[in-house]
Formats: sequence, structure tokens, C-alpha cells
Amino acid sequence: MRPIILVLLLACLTSPATPQEVTSEQLANHVKAEFIHAWQGYKKYAWGHDAYKPLSKTSEDWYGTPFYITALEALDAITLMGLDEEADSTREFLATHLSFDKDVYVPTSEFTTRVLGALLASYQLSADQRLLTLAKDLGKRLLPAFISPTTLPYREVNLKTGAVRGEVITPAEVGTLLTEFGALAMITLDATYFNYAKIALLEMYEHRSSIGLVGERINITTGEWTNTESHLGAGIGAYYADIIKSAYLFTDADCMQMWQTHYAAINQYLLDSTAHGFWYGRAEMNSGKRTRTWFDADEAFLPGALARYRDTDRAERTMQSCFQAWTKHGTQPEQYNYATGTVEKPGYSLNPEIMESIYTLYCTTGNLDYRQIGKVFLDSLITYCKTDEGYAGLSSVITKKKADRLDPWFFAGTMKYLYLLFTPPDVLDFGKVIMNSQGHPIRKVW
Repeated sequence: MRPIILVLLLACLTSPATPQEVTSEQLANHVKAEFIHAWQGYKKYAWGHDAYKPLSKTSEDWYGTPFYITALEALDAITLMGLDEEADSTREFLATHLSFDKDVYVPTSEFTTRVLGALLASYQLSADQRLLTLAKDLGKRLLPAFISPTTLPYREVNLKTGAVRGEVITPAEVGTLLTEFGALAMITLDATYFNYAKIALLEMYEHRSSIGLVGERINITTGEWTNTESHLGAGIGAYYADIIKSAYLFTDADCMQMWQTHYAAINQYLLDSTAHGFWYGRAEMNSGKRTRTWFDADEAFLPGALARYRDTDRAERTMQSCFQAWTKHGTQPEQYNYATGTVEKPGYSLNPEIMESIYTLYCTTGNLDYRQIGKVFLDSLITYCKTDEGYAGLSSVITKKKADRLDPWFFAGTMKYLYLLFTPPDVLDFGKVIMNSQGHPIRKVW
């Protein structure tokens, strides 16, 4: 019996579950129904705004003016779920209301992955030229961020003036740019977008330590690291994830070489295979010395990345550890100490990373056990995070107290990955797409 099955069986004894067997079609429909439940809450109380606060039933705009980020990020999921009327009306609203000609500073990386990625994905699904026009406009407005002494991008850029600010960034804020800018370049036949993002990625790679690791924060003006702790969590993990994704999306030999160099270092210095499981901890980037035995919710991307790289053994063993962290409290804490079995940060923000990994493992192995694990995740979400008119993250996975927050990635990633896990492969051809860091499918059609 494979180790992951043992974990699954133990989890099913303590996780919420329906008593009868259900088919994958029924599970897909169940996910769709829960998606619609949350979407209707957003539309009722927060339509025309960036995000929905499901406990107070209010809305919020992150930058002082709305960019309709939840609607934009949910659109490709709505399309894939076959909710045609909702997709058409949402796309029409965005095409006629969304504008980037605004005098506001926005985060370069977040707008690239969330907004540009969503526009490109929905353009490819719908062929609506208005979405491509918006994507090109946004791409041009983000390019000034790359004009720095090191070619690493500034953290923020003003969409109207092109002014930039924020000299200290994370590797993830560089690594998560090539998928979207590269796709925009291929679709528009304008290599400018690809070149800026690729040069920045190569520059970040050149700042790796002598043992092949990167730190947590770097100054883009001086090229000096301001935090040298290395790990696979928030701020770093997406850098590695998007390198391997770009290697496959663009058949890019440079990205594959970068991945292989980093992956060797990760396994040598971060891997911590102990009696507590198969984990990747934290280390000092220059010495490789262990710093902490922490595992972030964001690090649950790793099994999926390893599965795509076809390192199935490590992918499954790491997934087992992620699932262990989930089942301990019924959902995944933001930060978990695997050596002590204690929660370092108790929040849960409806993160999509673990859902992406389950989906990717299922697609690459065909192992139906991953659908059963996906059902455990779905049952947990319904039990602990569902509200009367939406879904909410948790301020504590221990007490299960809800937080007044519904991040757009719940629609863009978390529920979409679960839906795709239970649907036939013709809904989205896994072999022909790369899901960006926010869960938006970029199709390789060039």
C-alpha cells in the first residue's frame, strides 16, 4: 500500500464526508454549485468592486479605484464551468468598464499574474479581441517597472505616469512575470514583452548564491540581498514554480537549466526528510545551514511542480506531507512547524496551491486516489469556510473562526482546480496549457 493511501485513509476517519459514494460528475457539479453560491454573494454585495467581504457583506477596492479583480479572475473559471450566460455578461461588463488609464500605483507582479494573466486566459477561451486590447494596454503600462539599474523590476508602477517605486522585492516578484509577458509576446508577435521579463529572470538567477539558492528579498538598485533566508514559501516559491512552468510553456532551455540548478540545491539544502515526514524547510542561502523547520501553505505548490517535472516519487511524498498538515486541523495553516507539529501562523486564506498540486498529480499519474483527496478538501471547505452568502477564510484553523475575507483566488484557483479534478480531460487539455501562479490557464497555441 502506498504511503499516501495510508494518510488518506486516516484522514477520512476524521474529515467531514458524505456517507454514500458519489461519482466524479456529481463531485464536479457539487463544486460548481458551491462556486455559484460564493459568486452570487459577491455579485449581490460587491459587484463592481475588487473583492467581497463575506461576513460584513461589504466590498473593498484595493487601490482606491476598482479594477473588478474578482470578476476578472473568476471569468475563465465561469467559462470552463459552462456557465455561458454568466460568462457572457461578465465579459461584456469588463470589456466596457475596465480601464487602466488611472493615476494609481499598482504592484507589478500582482497585476501581471492576476490581471494580465486573467485577460490572456479569457481572451484565449473566448477570442474576444477587446480582452486582448486591454491586455496589450496593461502590458505597455507595466513595462516601465523593468527600467532599473539591475533590470530587476520595481515593486510598483504608476499605470498612468509610468513612475516607479519600491526597490526591495522578492524573487517571486520577478519569477512570476515571464509566463504572462511571454504569452503576450507570442500572441501579439511583439518580443519586447518576453525580452524584458526574461532578462529580469536571468538577472535574478545570476544573483543566486554559490550553492544555488536565492534569498527572500533583494534590493534592485544595488543587487544586494536584504534577507538571505531561503525557502519555498511566500516570496520565493512562485519564482521556482514559474521557472519550470515557463520551461514547458515556451520550450525554453534556459529556464530548464535554471530549474535543474536550483532543484539540485533545494534537495541538498532545504529537503528535510525526518521521522516527521518528507518536508522542505528553511536555510541560509549562502551556507545552507538550517534556520527553521517551517512549512508555508504556499509551499503546497511543490508537489504539482515536481509532478510536472516527472519527479513523481518526491511529488507524492511531498503531497503526503502537505495532506498531513491539512488533516491535522481540517484545513491548512498559513505556517506549520513540521518538527514540533505546531501551528506557527494559524490563518487560512482559501489558498489554491494544494488544489493545484492535487489536480496536477492526478493529471500526470492518473491515480484516482487524488480525486478522493480532493473530495476531502471540498468537504473541509464546505464544513469550515462556507457562509450564508459566500465563503470566508479562517483567522485560525484551530478555532475555525472565520475571517471577513474572500480572496479572488478562491474563484480563480481553489474551486477551479477542484472542478477540473473531477471533470473529463476534454474540459481543459492539461497537456496544452500552463496554469499561471493565480490559476489562469495559458494555452500554448503559438
